[in-house]
Amino acid sequence: MDWHEQVAVVTGGTRGIGKALTLDFVRRGAAVAFCARDGQDVERHVAGLLGGGHRALGAVCDVRDEASVAAFAERVKSELGTPTILVNNAGVGRFAPLGEMSLMAWDEVMDTNLRGLFLVTRAFLPAMTARGHGTIVNVASLAGRNGIAEGAAYSASKHGVLGFSKSLMLEVRKLGVRVMAICPGSVNTAFLDGDTPFDPDRARILFPEDVAKATLDALELPERALVSELDIRPANP
Repeated sequence: MDWHEQVAVVTGGTRGIGKALTLDFVRRGAAVAFCARDGQDVERHVAGLLGGGHRALGAVCDVRDEASVAAFAERVKSELGTPTILVNNAGVGRFAPLGEMSLMAWDEVMDTNLRGLFLVTRAFLPAMTARGHGTIVNVASLAGRNGIAEGAAYSASKHGVLGFSKSLMLEVRKLGVRVMAICPGSVNTAFLDGDTPFDPDRARILFPEDVAKATLDALELPERALVSELDIRPANP
């Protein structure tokens, strides 16, 4: 793969795994477009990338909002060209015993992790299929394979990401588009600072850079090869 010919799009690109992905993309020579909801985070990150001489675009975008996603997609295509890689990374987690979980919290998880996945993919996919080339990476989780106590919303949403990815892969593989789902285990990010049932040894679990490297290494496979699902877990937590 010639990374200098790649245009990568990353949602949720200012923190954690998303930020690590954007940094790895530009280090390898790709142009990168990313979005997030916090405008100050977007401005800081894009300024750092541009200051480093990289080809980058940052935008404020709520992946749950159809008009916001459409505007982001149009800006990417007009300023950087047709994306060759899309990483659906934006996601949230809300955790509580099911009987105590509010409908607002449930809907926030589903709207971000699944509605957002659908809207962003739908916005960028037609250009990829028309070109007959591209790769879509959907960030799921090992929680998408296994249930989590007090994590019904999060686990259900990540199961949904895997089902979405499998179905889309079968739909577009003959059109030249690869679809890969990545399933990280515990990662040392601000996600663990919130109200989660997880309390790992943060020095022994994955770091965002580990997930980014594994993802980009998989993308470097020849286009005849597809890693459809990739589990990335701590070696010895």
